[in-house]
Amino acid sequence: MNQRDNQTIRSARLDLVLLSPEVLRLSIAGDMQAVERILQLSVPTEWYEDKSLLRFRLQQLKDPGYQPWSLRAIALHEKQIMVGYFNFHTQPGDAYLLPFSHHGVEFGYEVFPQFRRQGYAREACLALMKWAYEEQHVAEFVVSIAPDNIPSRRLAEGLGFVQVGSHMDEVDGPEDVFRLRYPPSDAA
Repeated sequence: MNQRDNQTIRSARLDLVLLSPEVLRLSIAGDMQAVERILQLSVPTEWYEDKSLLRFRLQQLKDPGYQPWSLRAIALHEKQIMVGYFNFHTQPGDAYLLPFSHHGVEFGYEVFPQFRRQGYAREACLALMKWAYEEQHVAEFVVSIAPDNIPSRRLAEGLGFVQVGSHMDEVDGPEDVFRLRYPPSDAA
């Protein structure tokens, strides 16, 4: 089975591959060969480290409406390698976002250390916001960033996000909350 044929979002350099419950279960189990066979990608060992994230997103997939918003591998077209992952935290309009956005959706991403500072996070964010806007009619996006995470703050601000508040995340600690109305007025 080639999961990459189903619901993959493409950008100039990247495939944003929606990960099935099967891939998440195999990742939790540490079955690297099966994951790579299904995805047809080389998958760095960093992917398998955050089992709590994988379990949490797998649990969310019990709601079929969450499926298109779930974890996606960020993969390089040419090298067929996973460089990180992207996910929307919930479906749009979730109650926890009401103080910051009534109909928006929050997202997060991770680019593995050896692939950072090459523009992959920016490219993935732009492609997925465009998809959410054009295919799902979502026009507001939220990101929560630790105050000391300067690279993520710069990326968010460079994309046009504006800080709209702060909160205490029970797992990650203090975070600043940024929102973007899409498409930004100065979108290129």
